[in-house]
Amino acid sequence: MIGIISDTHGLLRPEVMAALAGAELIIHAGDIGTPDVLNTLETIAPVIAVRGNNDQDLWAKEIPLTNVVEHQSYVLYVVHELDHLDLDPVASEFSAVIFGHSHRSSAEKRKGVLYLNPGSAGPRRFTLPISVARLHFTDTGLTPEIIVINT
Repeated sequence: MIGIISDTHGLLRPEVMAALAGAELIIHAGDIGTPDVLNTLETIAPVIAVRGNNDQDLWAKEIPLTNVVEHQSYVLYVVHELDHLDLDPVASEFSAVIFGHSHRSSAEKRKGVLYLNPGSAGPRRFTLPISVARLHFTDTGLTPEIIVINT
């Protein structure tokens, strides 16, 4: 299982850490906020991150805007803003596109590609829930699981 998180904006709740416990890998889809967020997530599993539109400080300049993650026989494309998707995931043979930015969790298949937004794990925005996702890998495909954090 891979843990998927986005839009922490510097806040990492204990409930979020508990929801990601047991992950083999954690993907952070941007708007990290501080390097401490990544360092703390690293206590659970290795972390792969992309830079979000709010990650403007010097520490974030080394974080790429996009990333490709290979796990088992699956290839995942990670970008913060779905509007910045600059390739065809089907033609590129990606299994999933992982993104954030909207603070709204979603999981849907489009032309055989999973589009997964874990929602926002950081400060509450409007009335949107706090959430993360788990991505399960099987021989028959990817199974996303959205975890709503009750705070």
